[in-house]
Amino acid sequence: MKEPVRIGPPPSAAPDLEALMGQVAVGDRDAFTTVYDTVAGPVLGLVRRVLRDPAQSEEVAQEVLVEVWRTAARYRPAKGTVMTWVMTLAHRRAVDRVRSAQAAADREERAALLDRTPAFDEVAEQVETRLEREQVRRCLRTLTELQRESVSLAYYRGLAYREVAELLTVPLGTVKTRLRDGLIRLRDCLGVSA
Repeated sequence: MKEPVRIGPPPSAAPDLEALMGQVAVGDRDAFTTVYDTVAGPVLGLVRRVLRDPAQSEEVAQEVLVEVWRTAARYRPAKGTVMTWVMTLAHRRAVDRVRSAQAAADREERAALLDRTPAFDEVAEQVETRLEREQVRRCLRTLTELQRESVSLAYYRGLAYREVAELLTVPLGTVKTRLRDGLIRLRDCLGVSA
């Protein structure tokens, strides 16, 4: 039987991550370089699957690897492998980033809704204006047809007394009398003191 031919250097044995973590815990940079080279690819892959954004994935992966350097002394072999511990850190950090981004988006949406919500004073003014408008309409209905027509032309269309007289084909004095009587009745109906 023929043996398979290998091209390139012989495969290197996987580094003993547990032993290396003990060295990283006491500040051994060379040991951390080996740990970094071993776990950086899988960490980035996991974070990228969670975040989907390449730039944020690289940032979170870097944060995870810095955390591995700073907290190496917290690693406990009895609780799992180094790779499991590092991947748990990576997953938690990625999920935290997703939650943070969602919370920020929710805050922005709530702020936008608040910007569109009218202030209480504005709402109160709108209600008051509507009520006053309705009261004026009700009082206008109490006028005679001739008074209502003269008041509407003069105050709602903005016509001068002379223009109202010409439009209604009545003398100017008659228009003035109708307007005066109509305005007096409106004043009394609305409860306005003179």
